[in-house]
Amino acid sequence: MLETLVAWLSGNLSPSARIWTALAPAILACAYFLGGLLLFTIRCAFKGIPRDEETLKRGSTVLVGFFLRHYFFWVIQPLWAVILRSGLPANALSMLSGLLGVSAGVALAAGRFALGGWLFLAAGILDVMDGRIARTRKEANPAGAALDSVLDRYVDSAMLMGLAWYYRDTWVLLPALLALLGSSLVPYVRAKGEGLGVSVRDGAMQRLERVLFLGVGTALSPILEAVFWPEEKHPMHWLAVVGLVFVAVMSNYTAITRFRTLVRTLAPKRQEARSGKAILGFNAVAGAVATAADFALVLVLVEWAGILPAWATVVGSVLGAVVNYSINRVLTFKSTAAVSRQLARYAVVSGTSALLNAGGVALLTLHPQLAYTLGWWLVRGVVYFAWNLPLQRDYVFNDNASPDPLLEQRPHAA
Repeated sequence: MLETLVAWLSGNLSPSARIWTALAPAILACAYFLGGLLLFTIRCAFKGIPRDEETLKRGSTVLVGFFLRHYFFWVIQPLWAVILRSGLPANALSMLSGLLGVSAGVALAAGRFALGGWLFLAAGILDVMDGRIARTRKEANPAGAALDSVLDRYVDSAMLMGLAWYYRDTWVLLPALLALLGSSLVPYVRAKGEGLGVSVRDGAMQRLERVLFLGVGTALSPILEAVFWPEEKHPMHWLAVVGLVFVAVMSNYTAITRFRTLVRTLAPKRQEARSGKAILGFNAVAGAVATAADFALVLVLVEWAGILPAWATVVGSVLGAVVNYSINRVLTFKSTAAVSRQLARYAVVSGTSALLNAGGVALLTLHPQLAYTLGWWLVRGVVYFAWNLPLQRDYVFNDNASPDPLLEQRPHAA
C-alpha cells in the first residue's frame, strides 16, 4: 500500500494506475454533470430554461451556447450555495483559484496530465464563483476585479507554460506558445477597447472555452495514452495536443477578430467606391495572379538556376509587383489618379514588401526543418494582410488622398 502511494506521488505509474488517476475523478464528475444535465433538460421541458442574468449579460459563443451556460450555472448551484454560506471572502476564492491554476502548470510540466487537468478545471470553477460571491454580498470593488483579472492571466500562462515545458522537444511547443500568445491577447484587446470606450466581447474562444477544452483534454488524455501506448516513457497525450492546437488557433482568431472590430470602430469613416469585401476579393485575385507568376519564377531560379531562396524572392517580387499593379489599378480600385504618383508610391510599397518577404524567408530558412516553400507562403500571407493590402487601399490607389498633405498644412506666405 505504501509503495503504491509513493508511486502515485512520484508519478511512477503503471498503465492501469495512469488510467485510474484520470478516470476516477472523471467518473465522479461525469456522474454529477451528466445526471444534472438530465434533470436540467427535464426541468426545461416543463418549466423552461432558468435564466441566469449574468450569463445573459456576458453572452454566448458558437462553441458554448446559452443552453450549456445556463445549465452549467444551474448545476453548480449547490457548490455555490455552500461556498456562499461558508463566509469565505471572494478574494480568497480568487487566490485559491490562482494557486490551483499555477499548481496545474507545475503538474503538467512534470507529465502529470490527469492531475494538472483537474486542477485547472477546479481553478476555472472557482474563478466563475468569486465574482458572483462578491456581487451577491455587495462586496464587489475595482480592487477585487483587478486581482481576479491578473490571477486569471497567471493561471492561463502557468497552464500553457507547463505544457510548453513538457513538449519542449517536440513540434507541439509551437502551438503551446501560440496558445499562450492568443490567450493573452484576447483579454488584452477587450481591456484596451473598454479603455477607449468600445465594448469588444465577440469571439468564439473566450476564457470559459479555453478552460473547458484545455482542462478536459489534459485531464482525460492519460486514458488514451495508457490504452494505446502503455509503454511510452514520454507519451504525447494526443487528446491534450488536439485541445491545445484548437485553443491556439481559435484564441488567436478571436484576438484578431476583436482587434479588427476595435480598429474599425475607432477608425474614421471613409467613403468607398466598393465594399471592403469586394476590394478584398479583387485584390486577392490580383495578388493570386501576381503570386503565381512570382512563385513560378522563384521555383525556376531556385530549382534550375541554383539561386538562394532569399535572392530568388527579390527577383520574383519584381515580376509580381508589375502584374499586381496593373490588375489593381484597372479592376480592383478603378483608379484614375496620375500614374506617375501612383507608380512612385507603389514602388515604395513594393520595395518594402520585397525586403519584408526576403527577410522573412531568410529568417525561416535558418530552420532547416521547415521547407522553404512553406516558409515562403507563410511570409507572403503575413506581409500581404499586414502591409500590402492596407497600403494599396489607403496610400497607393486612394484617389481622394492629398498629393502632398505637408504642403497643404504649411501657412501661406503673407
